Amino acid sequence: MAARLSVSNRYKRIVAIRRILQLGDPLLREKSEHASDPTSFVAVLTDLRDTLHDFQRTHGFGRGISAVQIGTLQRIIYLEFHGISYCLINPQYDHLSEEKFRLWDDCFSFPNLLAWLERSKTLRLLYHDEKGSERDIEAVGALSELIQHEMDHLDGILAIDRALDRNSLCTRDEWERRYRDRTSNGERNSSCLRAEV
Repeated sequence: MAARLSVSNRYKRIVAIRRILQLGDPLLREKSEHASDPTSFVAVLTDLRDTLHDFQRTHGFGRGISAVQIGTLQRIIYLEFHGISYCLINPQYDHLSEEKFRLWDDCFSFPNLLAWLERSKTLRLLYHDEKGSERDIEAVGALSELIQHEMDHLDGILAIDRALDRNSLCTRDEWERRYRDRTSNGERNSSCLRAEV
């Protein structure tokens, strides 16, 4: 898959911005393979980071991206959350809580569509970092949800597959009109929107 090259003014380097696969591309439904070649990690992670930053610049949001979204079927995820970047190579769950929470979830692969769904409130994830070291992370709330969203991508599962019912899909424009400012208990409100969010 061809990458778009651009020059980063801040760092004066060439960055590779990859096309993000969109809903309907059959590759998004494939299960990603174990990433076994450490030399490929750096290139894929660089492409993921550059593509995420480009999406953030052009759309104004974004926190995570999986390798399959740029056409690479390897179990690699790149996240930026509260100023910390995470390079998750061959991640696997060690724990997913039974306690759930609900939220509107969107995705780079269908940025104008949201799904009302449930995610586990907490998790523990085992993974390798970009240096090949074994690591683990415990996450709650928004970080837990973000990790679950990206982990689903590695298994060919999209947020729309997890919609609670047939009334749990909404365009972004309709979400803005109908749900953005609703904050009463039990309503689908903006505090629950994940902006790949």
